[in-house]
Amino acid sequence: MAQVQLDPSLLQQCTNKTVLITGAARGIGAATAALFNSHGANVVLADLDRFRDTAESLINTQMNHPERAIFVPGNIVDWAELTQCFKTTVTKFGGIHIVVANAGIMESQPVLDLDSVDENSDLRENAEAERVIDVNLKGTLNNIIEQALRLALHYMKQHPDAQQSLKSILLVGSTSSYFGGTGVTAYIASKHGVLGLLRASQSAAREHSVRVNAIAPFLTPTHITAGFAQRWDEAGLEKNTPEKVADAIALVALDKTRRGNCVMVAGKYLRELESTRSKLLPTWLGEDVAEFMGRAMQFLTSIGGYVLPGKY
Repeated sequence: MAQVQLDPSLLQQCTNKTVLITGAARGIGAATAALFNSHGANVVLADLDRFRDTAESLINTQMNHPERAIFVPGNIVDWAELTQCFKTTVTKFGGIHIVVANAGIMESQPVLDLDSVDENSDLRENAEAERVIDVNLKGTLNNIIEQALRLALHYMKQHPDAQQSLKSILLVGSTSSYFGGTGVTAYIASKHGVLGLLRASQSAAREHSVRVNAIAPFLTPTHITAGFAQRWDEAGLEKNTPEKVADAIALVALDKTRRGNCVMVAGKYLRELESTRSKLLPTWLGEDVAEFMGRAMQFLTSIGGYVLPGKY
C-alpha cells in the first residue's frame, strides 16, 4: 500500500473560507483551528461552554488572525445548542465551507466490567458507555452531517453564485474505526459507527455537492491518551502530534479530488484505507461474492436506494 502524499499547497485555498470545528478548545481540534486560521480562514471553535476560557485564550495567544476566530458554545448532543452554533457561524461569516467533526470522548472505566453490581447483585447499567456513543456517534450523525448538509444547501440557495465553492465535511474517526483490540468497548463501537457514517453519507453528500471524508489517527498525545503516552514513547512506537493530525485534517478536507476517503495518520505513516478496502473485496469475499454484491448494490442504486419500511 503506497504512502499517501498530501499537497501542502492546498492550504492556500483557506483564505476567506469558514471552518467550523467541534471539540476545538483542546488537542487535535485546537491545533486544527490554529492551522486553518494561520492560512487566512475564519474559524469557529465549538466546544462545551466550560472550555470557553481555554478557547478564547487560544484565539488571543496562538491565532495569527484572532479577528477571524470566535468561540461558540456547542454541545454536539444538544440539538438546539448546536443549531444555534451553526446559525451564529453563518451570521458572523456569511456561510460555512468546511465542518470538522472532531468532538469525541472515551470511557474512563471498562464498559464490560462484570464486577459493577448493586446491593442486589444486579449488574449496574453503564451510563458512561451511553455518553461515549452519544458524543462520538449520535452527535456526529444528528448534529454534524445533517446540519452541515442542510446549511450548505441553505447557503447555496441564498448565494447561487457560490455553488461551486468548497463544501467539505471531515469526520475524525480513529484506527479504532477499523481495529478492535484495545479494550475500550464504547469508544471502539462509536468509532466503527463513524466509519459507517462516512460510507452511508456519500450518496446524499454527492447529491448536494458536499464531499465527506475522514481521517483515522493512531495514538496522539492528548488528554485521552495521557494515561499511557509515556510508556508508548518508552516502547519506541510511532506516534502523532496534534499538529500532524491537523495537517491531515486540513489537507484531506481541502482536496477536491477526495470523496469518501479515510486517511490513517500513524506517525510517519499515511495510508488511504477505503480505496484499498474496495480493491481487496474480491480477495476477502471471493470474486463470485464480490461480483454478486456489486450487482446487488447497482440494483439498489437503480431503485433510488434501500426502500424504507415506514413506521412499525
